Amino acid sequence: MSSKVNKVLKQSGVIPYRIQDGRIEVLLITSRDRRKWVMPKGDIPNGMSPPDSAAKEAWEEAGVIGQVNTQKIGTYKYRKQGKNYRVNMYLLPVETLCEDYPEAGYRQRQWLDISNAMRCIKITSLKRILQEFPATELIC
Repeated sequence: MSSKVNKVLKQSGVIPYRIQDGRIEVLLITSRDRRKWVMPKGDIPNGMSPPDSAAKEAWEEAGVIGQVNTQKIGTYKYRKQGKNYRVNMYLLPVETLCEDYPEAGYRQRQWLDISNAMRCIKITSLKRILQEFPATELIC
């Protein structure tokens, strides 16, 4: 009798990135429980836009601050604990990397070039977004 079986929960997330020695690097974080490499993401609070929510998650989970690009660069889906999620992803050029942030004690962070980051990420549709990322961002 569950009417919420097919409900898809909306989330937003970011690809935090920087340019290091002329190359794009992305910041991966570990999940809190399974220790898999992921990107910062989370539920969108009522009254908050998806890009603002993504910026909040980037701060809480990865300790990064920057101006989130408001144009969505892709969407991926996943299933966790019987629930379906759809995550809109945005780019976040990292301006500040903080050592003290809300989930610092629960997560690890690692800067990787895109090809190495793709090897670490398990979700195929997120890999696809990451693979297309360099083409979506003009570097001047």
